[in-house]
Amino acid sequence: MTYYVKDLLNALDDITNGRCLKTSADWSSGKNPFVVSKTSNIPGKAITELPGLVWGDPEKEIKKIAVIMTLTESAIELAGGTGVDAIVTHHPVAEATNSGGVLFNVYLNLYNLALFELHEAFHGLHPGIPWLHGHKPYYTNIAVGGIQGCVVNVGEVLPEISNVGDLIDRLNLLINRAEDEKVLEMERQIRNCPELEETSIKVGAKIYLGKRENPVKHIAHIHPHTGFNVKHLEQLLAEHPKIDTILASISRVYPGHELIAKAEELGLNFICGNSHAMEIFENGVPLAQAIQNHLPEAEVVIFRERMASIPLTAIGSPEIRAYGQNIAGTYLKRK
Repeated sequence: MTYYVKDLLNALDDITNGRCLKTSADWSSGKNPFVVSKTSNIPGKAITELPGLVWGDPEKEIKKIAVIMTLTESAIELAGGTGVDAIVTHHPVAEATNSGGVLFNVYLNLYNLALFELHEAFHGLHPGIPWLHGHKPYYTNIAVGGIQGCVVNVGEVLPEISNVGDLIDRLNLLINRAEDEKVLEMERQIRNCPELEETSIKVGAKIYLGKRENPVKHIAHIHPHTGFNVKHLEQLLAEHPKIDTILASISRVYPGHELIAKAEELGLNFICGNSHAMEIFENGVPLAQAIQNHLPEAEVVIFRERMASIPLTAIGSPEIRAYGQNIAGTYLKRK
């Protein structure tokens, strides 16, 4: 069977229950609540999400589709090198920012790639992230305080969860942390660099308040990067007084943050769950499977990003380090 870019758009529209843009009027009318502009008020750095087809010819034939979290030049290069026809990225894209400083019409056309984005249009469609974190929501709000994308779930733990330790162990099992630990240790040995760090290990599930044996029954599942704050927490606790545990995932907070202080004041457990680096499992895998279900004869692959930290003194070969020293010392200084 032959599939086209327009078939993938229709599939994504069906997956999101009609949240994708089909015509220019869909975004210019202001009627689609998932066309969201985001800005920190830095001139020229705002972004507007356009759920659906961002770049590409709707009539172009596609055989291979890559699902990713965040578009980068590395992803574009991998797509070109592995015969991908269309990229579906969860996070919103911006020209140059997500394409190595290059314009989409140059870079994506060079490799004949179509590009889609979803993000807020995909949020709130499934209970997978709460399930992974061991609870079943009985309250969900995807716009806490009127902030689109400020998602919170309040849930009761699954039958197999009784304490804080159960939550941590469940997450580590589901994301296969043990395998990632082995990969990291092997890389450290191969590169002879014990200082090497990797995101999924360095920011794994962690207990900030409470002990492993502390009982857990009702969880407030928050995502700090969405703008969730202490006032939102106080309101949530007033509406759901049975909450005994605060669980932050995707993004997290660190010791000294006001959310942790408020939880400590109230005698609550505070746990950080999966980091943003694990969202490829939480949202990417279900999205990829849904695409496969709709377009069963297409090849669907997942691009998993892996970010490592390596000391400058250990990066690459001795020759490339010498190159860096020579270039920096000769050219990269005020003349």
